[in-house]
Amino acid sequence: MNAINLSVMTEAISALPHKSESVSPLVHAEPARNGPALSELVCIERWNETVDVVSFRFQAGEPMKFDYKPGQFMTFVLEINGEQVCRSYTLSSSPSRPYSLMVTIKRVAGGLVSNYLIDHMQPGQRVRVLPPTGQFNLVDIHATKYLFLSAGCGITPMYSMSRYLTDTQIDADIAFVHSARSDADIIFKSSLETMANRFNAFKLSYALESAAASLLFSPKISFDIGRLTAQMLQTVVPDVTVRTVYLCGPEPYMQAVKALLAELNFDMNRLHHESFATAEKAARNQLMQAKSSETDENPQEGAFILPTFNLAIGDRSTRLTQGQSLLEGIESEGLPIIAACRSGVCGACKCQVLEGETVSTSVMTLCAAEIDAGFVLACSTTLTSDVTLKL
Repeated sequence: MNAINLSVMTEAISALPHKSESVSPLVHAEPARNGPALSELVCIERWNETVDVVSFRFQAGEPMKFDYKPGQFMTFVLEINGEQVCRSYTLSSSPSRPYSLMVTIKRVAGGLVSNYLIDHMQPGQRVRVLPPTGQFNLVDIHATKYLFLSAGCGITPMYSMSRYLTDTQIDADIAFVHSARSDADIIFKSSLETMANRFNAFKLSYALESAAASLLFSPKISFDIGRLTAQMLQTVVPDVTVRTVYLCGPEPYMQAVKALLAELNFDMNRLHHESFATAEKAARNQLMQAKSSETDENPQEGAFILPTFNLAIGDRSTRLTQGQSLLEGIESEGLPIIAACRSGVCGACKCQVLEGETVSTSVMTLCAAEIDAGFVLACSTTLTSDVTLKL
């Protein structure tokens, strides 16, 4: 079978030999013309990775391959307590094993969707999803020498990428350094140990905040006690400065890693990161596109109208739809602004909100005083009211 994008669950699959009693996809046939389509998956398995982390495996109702890029995330669309909510989770599965999708979810205090899925999602149940997306992936970020740096559930894209590289390449040069509270909190511990033992070019290291005195790992796995430092990273990955870094984890961890990489004179142009906040922003935009597409195709169901806000910059003004960034509005007016990374990292698109309310998914490079003064990064900021901006 040819690979089929998750948003395109084709009816042609029915021509293949298989039993017909399995659940049919909710959305199939033609891809949405104006945005991603909602599809339905079936949970086929769940298991605990750690005490508070659970992995779920999903398949389509009919046998098919899923086409996505290692490192991308998928958005779940659920109804909880009568309200529709959506959350994005990085796929921990690899497209090199294409007949199922896996997400790995951590229970968190006050986590509405994560805790709901852990408490309620069981094999046989269905869930609506949007197709995988995200620019943080191996296809769009090319490298020959990989350095994966992660903490907590930030390990999920790194695990997907590692699985894909070890499945598809001979001696892929991977250095993987993961930070965790203790060895009991290491997600995918057994699978990663197997990779380290089987593939000589896969170098696995852990930075553990605490560990039992009797802790033992495979001889091919190194570990240190304490949070990751520049010296620790230089020791376990001596050629760190010539590698391409993929980074994912909580915001304080990523900020700390950026600082230690700078200490090592690392070329930040080779640093790529996934932000949980950025993923949530993309998920909201993706869901709005899906709803808009459904309305276009079924106008009798009633219009789904996105709110718009006025963006005023000097004597210029433009209307932005909910979810559009300040950067889009600035560029649409042809105003001068530098946007080097377009992902909230470089800080080149800093500007000041004089009036109005906004939501930002990144404040990297901004100090506390600048944030208090209303400075934001245009590429990572959207409007929630009419706004007056100063460049």
